[in-house]
Amino acid sequence: MKKTANPQKNRKKMTRIMVGLTGLLFLVFIFRFSMIMITKKVNGENLSEHVNNLYTRSSILAAKRGTIYDIGGNPIALDATSYSLVAVLTDEWSEDTENPNHIVDKEKTAEVLAQYISMSEGEILTILNQADLKQVEFGSAGTNLNYATKSSIEAENLPGITFEETPSRLYPNGIFASHLVGFAQSSASEEEADANEEKKLVGMMGIESLYDDDLDGSDGEVTYQEDSNGYLIPGTQIQEKEPVEGDNLYLTLDSRLQIYLESLMSQVYAEANPEAMTAMLVDPETGAILAASQRPTFNATTKEGIDAQWQNLLVEDTYEPGSTFKILTLAAAVNEGVFSPFATYTSGSVEVEGGTIRDYNKDGWGKITYLEGLAHSSNVAFVKLVQAMGYDVWESYMKAFGIGQSTDSGLGNEATGNYSYTYPLEKANTAFGQGVTVTPFQLMQAFTAIANEGTMMKLNYLDRTEDPNTGEVTAIEPEEVGSPITAETAQTVLTYLKEVVYNENGSGQAYQIEGTEIAAKTGTAEVVNSTTGGYYTGYSNYLYSVVGFAPADDPSYILYLTMKRPANLDSLNGSKYLSEIFNPFMTRAIEYDNLNTEITGDVNQASMPEVTNLSKDEALAALTAVGYNDTAIIGSGSRIVQQYPYAGTQTITNQKTILMTEGAMTMPDVYGWSKDDVLKVAEIAGINFTVEGEVYVVFQSLETGSILNAATEVQIILE
Repeated sequence: MKKTANPQKNRKKMTRIMVGLTGLLFLVFIFRFSMIMITKKVNGENLSEHVNNLYTRSSILAAKRGTIYDIGGNPIALDATSYSLVAVLTDEWSEDTENPNHIVDKEKTAEVLAQYISMSEGEILTILNQADLKQVEFGSAGTNLNYATKSSIEAENLPGITFEETPSRLYPNGIFASHLVGFAQSSASEEEADANEEKKLVGMMGIESLYDDDLDGSDGEVTYQEDSNGYLIPGTQIQEKEPVEGDNLYLTLDSRLQIYLESLMSQVYAEANPEAMTAMLVDPETGAILAASQRPTFNATTKEGIDAQWQNLLVEDTYEPGSTFKILTLAAAVNEGVFSPFATYTSGSVEVEGGTIRDYNKDGWGKITYLEGLAHSSNVAFVKLVQAMGYDVWESYMKAFGIGQSTDSGLGNEATGNYSYTYPLEKANTAFGQGVTVTPFQLMQAFTAIANEGTMMKLNYLDRTEDPNTGEVTAIEPEEVGSPITAETAQTVLTYLKEVVYNENGSGQAYQIEGTEIAAKTGTAEVVNSTTGGYYTGYSNYLYSVVGFAPADDPSYILYLTMKRPANLDSLNGSKYLSEIFNPFMTRAIEYDNLNTEITGDVNQASMPEVTNLSKDEALAALTAVGYNDTAIIGSGSRIVQQYPYAGTQTITNQKTILMTEGAMTMPDVYGWSKDDVLKVAEIAGINFTVEGEVYVVFQSLETGSILNAATEVQIILE
């Protein structure tokens, strides 16, 4: 008989099971809760960290990028804040109708802004009249504005005009060895930059790029906790990691010489209209580059002109040097004992297997001495010298001088040059600088052996580095890179090179300088047409050059200039233009060299005092106190923000001092000024001055006191 089910018994059984399960779950919960309390983790996630992340905030403490100075401690590149101009068009952001935050009068706004940025009223008005936009910017004309310009615009009290801050790099000298120094810019402007990455300055060219890791410091950080309302949570600590500043670099460049060189280069570049120009001034004893420039160039702060030429021509461009290369041929011949200055040869032409080599005077000068051949820059003479020493011996000297080899400058895309040396005609052509290509760096390094008793010095642009966090200074020692000739040979070559300048038939007579004996060699090289592979023809299609050593017997300086394909030349005489740079610049360099050693005659020397951040009256008083009585002021403000010459510079007290104030730049009265002083103003203000004439200013197109801005063009006429 089947048993009947007991419902009550089943219910009790289920109750016991449920109670058991509940108890088990409770135990599991207790265990789990205990483990969470102990480990503070759920599914591997740290709860403490999660909570902290919810309430923890941090901010970056940006590290200061290292400053780049010249040899004397004058700033070349330093951190700054630039400003971008923004115009608010919508009235939605104006809460107070009496104090609007948007553009109210577009015509007036355009009229005022045109005084400060390089845009016309019409162009500005077109931007302000754009429909359906809440705010607008003004392209490149409205970016990279300095504090003085920002302050001047703000003083106009234009409703709706605001500014955005961007970390930037300031280059206070404008055009200043721009391709060598390079530039840095905010990573925020780079397309490849991470949108979430903190804005920082990144070196893009030249020394700024090469030493980016050294200049770039390490950012710090501030960490703290705040509640959901944004208030600091009581009892929490603010953790701060201090930023580490980047290293400061002191270059070998001398600002006094560099600024003057830039002025002279700009002048001749405008006159001659060449395809390109280069200039280098080097101390042969150390290899230090004291000044260097090129054309085309650019303003490192505004980037104006950079699209015309990205290449650093000093290390990236190769060319056939022409007759300046004969210095190396002469040195090899003297060293080998095959140069007899008074031995004679027949000039005009010489037969070489494969062809005939001629002098630029195809008829020659008859039977002349080799010393006369040097003065005439005779190709024939130098071919005969190479033949006398032997082609293999000559090639060994070219290698010893570093021809066809890198100088290990460290600068980007350095070229090595080369030479063709298979056939007798090719070998003979190298004797006078054709069929061999070099860079200015290469050739200048080789020239140091001539001026430095036979020892060739590595060219150097970095004098020392400084860790601003510790004060530790690391000096860069001069480096010898070879001794291709003896000291006796070097001295003999310098003696012979004086013939080029002082012989009545010398090709370098234009480079005579009063009071200083010069050794020099000129060059006129054919230029290869990259399209046809042949040489260009015509007066304007040569590379003109000169290298000079001063003083001739014991050179303190080597100056090397090149000018490629000048459009405004009506005869085979590049010295016409190159001497306009060489003579005044070498004279200035020698003057400064003398100032650094001794004071003679009625020359007055003083150390330029620091007058920035002083009022105009205080600055003038400080300058007068030490003998500087000729001062010009640019600007409408009351405080000095820039000075030239720089503080601490040893100068002649009768030279003009130029001071710039904050606020809008204004045109000074330049009547009676020298060309040099006018060009200083153009350089320091970054304004395009068109200068005609040579002696003293008799006319200025812009009235004294008129506002200067990037769009201003000023015509200056000198008698």
